[in-house]
Amino acid sequence: MDEILKEINEKIQALKSGSSRKNVGKIVALADGVARLDGLSQAMYNEMIAFKDGIFGIALNLGETEVGCIMLGDTSSLNEGDEGHTTGKLLSVPVGMNLLGRVVDVLGRPLDNKGDIEAKEYYPVEKIAPGILPRKSVNQPLQTGILEIDSMIPVGRGQRELIIGDRCTGKTSIALDTIINQARINKEGFASGNKDFRPVYSVYVAIGQKNANIARTIELLKKHDALQYTIIVAASASENAANLYIAPYAGCAMGEWFMHNGMDALIVYDDLSKHAAAYRQVSLLLKRPSGREAYPGDVFYLHSRLLERAARLNEENGNGSLTALPIIETQQGDVSAYIPTNVISITDGQIFLETDLFNQGVRPAISVGISVSRVGSSAQLKAFKQVAGKLKGEYAQYKELAAFAQFGSDLDARTKAIIDKGDRLVEVMKQKNNSPKAVEMEIAILWALMNGFFDDIKVNKISEAEASFEEFMKSKGGAVFEKILQQKKLDDDIEGQLKEICGQWKKTFA
Repeated sequence: MDEILKEINEKIQALKSGSSRKNVGKIVALADGVARLDGLSQAMYNEMIAFKDGIFGIALNLGETEVGCIMLGDTSSLNEGDEGHTTGKLLSVPVGMNLLGRVVDVLGRPLDNKGDIEAKEYYPVEKIAPGILPRKSVNQPLQTGILEIDSMIPVGRGQRELIIGDRCTGKTSIALDTIINQARINKEGFASGNKDFRPVYSVYVAIGQKNANIARTIELLKKHDALQYTIIVAASASENAANLYIAPYAGCAMGEWFMHNGMDALIVYDDLSKHAAAYRQVSLLLKRPSGREAYPGDVFYLHSRLLERAARLNEENGNGSLTALPIIETQQGDVSAYIPTNVISITDGQIFLETDLFNQGVRPAISVGISVSRVGSSAQLKAFKQVAGKLKGEYAQYKELAAFAQFGSDLDARTKAIIDKGDRLVEVMKQKNNSPKAVEMEIAILWALMNGFFDDIKVNKISEAEASFEEFMKSKGGAVFEKILQQKKLDDDIEGQLKEICGQWKKTFA
């Protein structure tokens, strides 16, 4: 009996008691994916609020008497009067290499029936962007494989380049071609065994798209063997506005993991117009006042705090980068609307797609006059600068003269020469979807164009000539391609070899 009493006393003394504080509130209104709670005096902005049955919400409105909360997932089991409590955590998503090749929702949960994702780390979806000092200037190219962009509107690693245009003008195609090209470069780089090779991993965020379109994108990436280097974050049109609002931040957190671990990543937001519309919906349900064009006043901050997270970090901070390609849809080419002007002012340039060019059969339908890269040629290979330096000026001059030439007036020889060269340039720049070109091939094509090898070919035969030139270069240009990639610039020796190969090709094509 004494032993039993002794054991009971020991257990009583070992028992630690204490009170834990939980900030609990009650739902006073629940409708359209938004809950308003009374009594959550300790809630923080963007904090996760936990409800019964594992349902979570995010505190977005912090009022004097109540907290406005957007709900994630199905809320059918919740009713007015149910309790919710603060968690002290920001919404986080799984990150890491295990996510590559997977399709996930906005909380990082798999949607592809390939089993659970084992994640060792979690990143908060909302994170403060790197400051000024950890950053480094953008000076490494990110090859899109699209000749017109790589030559005239170059994109660098760590840049934010907006893709903007009307509906169905090929915006998503440009972004997907860039992802496919990164996969092609990754495969070649890993196969070469080069220790200095830096792969680029991609994150594709589908915001408010039809499930059929997302499925088509997944199949396309699978077909081109690019899905293994890509994470797809899907928030389809059937999901609630809260999920569409969270999606780009979740994708950005997954991309940031690569940047903070010394790697390079590319993220595509498709598209931020639907993101802004979802945020407007959430804001209006939370009774926030709307301003210009019915968007809430903080809609600029919505996109600026997202896009500022794309950066190129310096050596002390790991030398990683996150390149962002946001997509914005315009209405009838109106670039001066509220959301397009916001995003143009945040990004480092824009690729503008024109409906008229698209309808004329010029694909990709890039308007070179309005498109710009504010990082410019500092992110280009020197060889590219040498062949494409004057290209944009010549193209602009051609566009100006072509507008007058259509009135049918007599043209002097110089004007006719500029228009002839411009016509050939437009034909050379045409490119089929999902067929990105290698950088050395792009340089060779432009060199041949700028040195007159396409001058005596009829305009309607240019695309045929370009295809024939590419085949010839693949079989005969291996040595010169290797030199271009090693030296990254054109010297007399390389130009001599290019001239010789172009001459041989001309005889076979003629």
